Amino acid sequence: MSSLPRVNLDEPRYDQSTYLNRAKHFIILTNPLNVFVSTSELDRAAKVVQDYKAEKPVEAKSINDVWRAKYIYDSAFHPETGEKMIIIGRMSAQVPMNMLITGCMMTFYRSTPAVVFWQWLNQSFNALVNYTNRSGSSPISNNQLFTSYCLATGGALATALSLNRLCKSAPPLVGRLVPLAAVAAANCINIPMMRMQELQQGVELYDDNNNRVGVSKNAAQKGITAVVLSRISMAMPGMVFTPMLATFLEKKGVFRRLPWANAPIQTLFCGFCLTFATPLCCALYSQKASIRVDQLEPEVQENVKKVSPDSKVVYFNKGL
Repeated sequence: MSSLPRVNLDEPRYDQSTYLNRAKHFIILTNPLNVFVSTSELDRAAKVVQDYKAEKPVEAKSINDVWRAKYIYDSAFHPETGEKMIIIGRMSAQVPMNMLITGCMMTFYRSTPAVVFWQWLNQSFNALVNYTNRSGSSPISNNQLFTSYCLATGGALATALSLNRLCKSAPPLVGRLVPLAAVAAANCINIPMMRMQELQQGVELYDDNNNRVGVSKNAAQKGITAVVLSRISMAMPGMVFTPMLATFLEKKGVFRRLPWANAPIQTLFCGFCLTFATPLCCALYSQKASIRVDQLEPEVQENVKKVSPDSKVVYFNKGL
């Protein structure tokens, strides 16, 4: 242990003040290969991280091994609660899961039963991801969970089915873009509803020295807005470029000659887009978000001034 340098594992390896470093951080964190890391390897990584923080001997030959363990740990354990997350709710599962669901939404957008099924499946998956990656350890009641799920699914279905009806006489490309509108509408409902506890009670704030200085609803609103925008941005490349590719191939007669290739081509192309869009859009906003003290509620500002009088900016986990 004495031969290993000391680093702060509570912070990402790369300075998160620049977009390129955040992108590098999320490329490693959202690596789809992390889905296949075994339980024993995850537990070993957790032990390395915990032992290193406690300044105990660790099973690591270099500081690079410690960082590797840290990123494996972060890919599977919640940053605040330390709980091991459900595998398909982890950010590393975003690419393979969204590749399948989005590809099928793009392919089967004309049939009403198919629209209902794939939008339902997509919102079920989104609800699980939003719950898994919520900020803080505030419990969500079963009633709130069910209400959020129903509203988001209903919003997505209403958007998709009504736009499909309106776009019947529109060019094919317009119809292919309907799933994107449905996903955007659902995200605007699903994420705030799934994290209503934070909007009602606030999120915990910390100063530069990681001291807890208060709880703010304004910070929760800022964090959730950022998550909604990044999720919609994450979906856009696959749900815009894939329809453009499909329309081009359809005009060239590829799908008439090879009708079986429609779903595989769109699904694989969605996966290609998501491989880059997922980390790059997660990086739009730092996970350790900041807010100026003067933007907080008056009573929270007073508390911050008492606990940390020199703080002009405080920090919170915005979630993913």
